[in-house]
Amino acid sequence: MKVLVLNCGSSSIKYKLFDMDHKEVIAQGGIEKIGLKGSFLKLTLPNGEKKILEKDIPEHTVGVEFILNTLISPEYGAIKSLDEINAVGHRMVHGGEKFSESVLLTQEVLDAFTACNDLAPLHNPANLKGVNAVAAILPNVPQVGVFDTAFHQTMPDYAYMYAVPYELYEKYGVRRYGFHGTSHRYVSKRVCEFLGVQPEGKKIITCHIGNGGSVSAIKDGKCMDTSMGLTPLEGLMMGTRSGDIDAGAVTFIMEKENLDANGVSNLLNKKSGVLGVSGVSSDMRELEAAVAAGNPKAILAEKMYFYRIKKYVGAYAAALGGVDIIVFTGGVGENQCNCRTEVCGGLEFMGVKVDAKKNEVRGEEAVISADESKVKVVVIPTDEELMIASDTMAILNK
Repeated sequence: MKVLVLNCGSSSIKYKLFDMDHKEVIAQGGIEKIGLKGSFLKLTLPNGEKKILEKDIPEHTVGVEFILNTLISPEYGAIKSLDEINAVGHRMVHGGEKFSESVLLTQEVLDAFTACNDLAPLHNPANLKGVNAVAAILPNVPQVGVFDTAFHQTMPDYAYMYAVPYELYEKYGVRRYGFHGTSHRYVSKRVCEFLGVQPEGKKIITCHIGNGGSVSAIKDGKCMDTSMGLTPLEGLMMGTRSGDIDAGAVTFIMEKENLDANGVSNLLNKKSGVLGVSGVSSDMRELEAAVAAGNPKAILAEKMYFYRIKKYVGAYAAALGGVDIIVFTGGVGENQCNCRTEVCGGLEFMGVKVDAKKNEVRGEEAVISADESKVKVVVIPTDEELMIASDTMAILNK
């Protein structure tokens, strides 16, 4: 079975084509700058070589069509005919309380998903454009939606509710939903396979650390709490997002800077975090270089970034009543050994001890805790696309 996985953003489409009989990626790439000048498709050839194909891509249907034509092109194609695509799986960002698992995309499902647009005004409409584009070009191919928020639907009410008037939850669904759910689900399942243990009876803290970041507390394979909230702004300090901030500070800044709701949203989502504090970049590699050069604001930003992850790990160990496994994933979590060192440093009282030599690992599955560590600390590269493809295949096989 061949499954195409699409991740549609407001001006981008990432894709991977899986041969699920062998669980291998046979084509991958992405389109950027949809609706803007200089739009292009960047694809990775089987030998690892990257190719850029420029084309005017005014909207998502043209983008999806371009991807499909590239998949069957004589020069760059991975399949001979579009008939070889058995299904399409979509990353869907916000399913609200309506979706606790992946589903076949029917009109009824899409109507319910559209009703969540207020909760993710940038992401959900873009996801929907991808679904509609596939329906227009491949009307007989089944499509499956895999929701970022679904894995976190097992959180108890006392963990997901905000301490605001209850009627705001009843009227507008104001509560914590969490994101990166597909990644947290994948790595929490995969780490158990990797270690040869069952999820049942295990307390796991998963740290998805990248330009966006979140931490989840998982017990018996189910999410008990996660750091992101109503939107992906809550929780950790991120590349350009502030993470946790006193709501009083927000209203204070609004008054002082004369900002409206859009202005303050732009400030906290796009101008804050590592970028805002360091003044250097939202990219951790560029921040690392600035730290090495002795830039004091970069040094402060990095300390804040690591400290907040450590704080959530400690909080979730308390919430779970202990921890058996800590997982690092995401671009920074998988590749930056000093991040893992700083987050785990000082947690010896919890039975956490990292082995410096084992920790010299980048982008591959590895146990990095010392042999005497009571808590296993593990690096597991995430694979959200494989999870989406697996869910898609499982639903079709039903």
